[in-house]
Amino acid sequence: MVNLKTRQIMLVVLAALFPGMIALSYFYGIEYWLNFAFAIVIGGCVEALCLKLQKRPLTPALTDASTPVTCLLLCCALPPGTGLWIIAIGVTVAVGLAKHLYGGLGNNLFNPAMVGYAVVLVSFPKQLALWPIPLDGTTAATALTSFKYRLGATVDEIWVIDQGFGSFGGYGWEWINLCFLIGGVLLVALRIAQWRVPAAMLVSLAILALIGYDNGSSGSLGSPMFHLFTGSTMVVALFIATDPVTHPVTHRGQLLFGCLVGCLTFAIRVYGNYPDGAAFAILLANSATPYLDKRLVPARG
Repeated sequence: MVNLKTRQIMLVVLAALFPGMIALSYFYGIEYWLNFAFAIVIGGCVEALCLKLQKRPLTPALTDASTPVTCLLLCCALPPGTGLWIIAIGVTVAVGLAKHLYGGLGNNLFNPAMVGYAVVLVSFPKQLALWPIPLDGTTAATALTSFKYRLGATVDEIWVIDQGFGSFGGYGWEWINLCFLIGGVLLVALRIAQWRVPAAMLVSLAILALIGYDNGSSGSLGSPMFHLFTGSTMVVALFIATDPVTHPVTHRGQLLFGCLVGCLTFAIRVYGNYPDGAAFAILLANSATPYLDKRLVPARG
């Protein structure tokens, strides 16, 4: 990792998120910027309250930029029309519980943004189910949802029948994932993010998708390109799974952790109740981090 302080690292992460945030707002509306701003304000208030209750100084914790990163990652996973009250609940859970309940930055077992997202997803599934069709005012199910609940239709039939699937999965999210990939590569190039984690996740996800793909029949589990560039794949792989606090410290542990996230993401998408599943995959893998750190000897050199 480059020799940067926490605040500098977080500012670089925010800059790397920017291409994906611009893509989200371009395809799904400028409402995203209201979500971003509101979440950061609420996150700062919750952070300050937690520090006060713990009788800790407001700085440097309030100015290290870690809370804005958490808030933006949470908002990137939510539809642009999500009620502000739902965002407030998610941010409060992420910052107040997942972060400060464990002692603050550097002590949390689970990724705070994914804890907040998982709580609101389970609590308000209906409100989080529909996204606007890109560059349109109407709403539709996500590409992953349409694919999962296609009722025996072939892939080609889904693309023709479900206009939301065609425009969403085939255009909007592909570009959004590409933008998050570009930002994530910057983090890897600067050695702020460990390359082994996203590489292992994406490769394992692609291999499983390749095994389950049969050129688009009604039993197809989705092509590798579909799984890699739809939903939250790239933001999870490069910005969330790479959280150094919640992934293993050893090289082998990072590879196993990434494979676990990729396999769980695919399994939940195909066999679980949630069309994406990446958030739950991260949380389950986070719970395995202490075991991997304990059992694996750090690589030398």
